[in-house]
Amino acid sequence: MVAFTGVSHVAFTVTDLDVSQRFYTEVLGFVAVLDMGYGRICMHPATGFSIGLIRPEGAEGRPFTELATGLDHLGFTAASRAELEDWQRHLDEHGVSYTPIRDMELGYHLNFRDPDGIALELDAPNELGRQARLAMAAGPTPAEVAAFVAANLGPELVPQHP
Repeated sequence: MVAFTGVSHVAFTVTDLDVSQRFYTEVLGFVAVLDMGYGRICMHPATGFSIGLIRPEGAEGRPFTELATGLDHLGFTAASRAELEDWQRHLDEHGVSYTPIRDMELGYHLNFRDPDGIALELDAPNELGRQARLAMAAGPTPAEVAAFVAANLGPELVPQHP
C-alpha cells in the first residue's frame, strides 16, 4: 500500500490577505515566508506546517460555511487540556471568540474561527485518545480497530466498512 508521511499544508481562499496574515502570524504564531501578490505562505516555525492564504482574481468573497461540501474545519494539536486553557486565555487576549473547551470521547476540543469565519480547532488527546494513537501506530487490522472502539466507546460507534 502506498503511504504519505504527514500533512504539509492547507490553502484557504480569503477576503483580505493582510487581515488573514495578521491573524495567522499574531494569533497562531505562523511566520510569513512568501508573498506572491495573489497569495501569501505562512509557515509554523516548530512544525513546518504551512498555510497558504489565497485571494484569487474574481473570488466571490462569500462567507465560509462548513455546511457546504468541502472543508469542515482545520484542527491543530495541543499537548494537553491545560495547554488548551492557555490557548483560551491567548484567544481572549487577541479578541478571538471561541467555544469553551469541550470534553469529547478521545480528547478535548477548543473551536474558533479566523477573520473569514473559517472553522479552526485546537485539540488535545485524553488518556483514551493517547491509547488510540498508540494502537494505530501498531498498524491494527479493521477488526482490531472495531474491537477497540466497541470496548472503549460502544459498539454503536464502530466504523462500517463499505
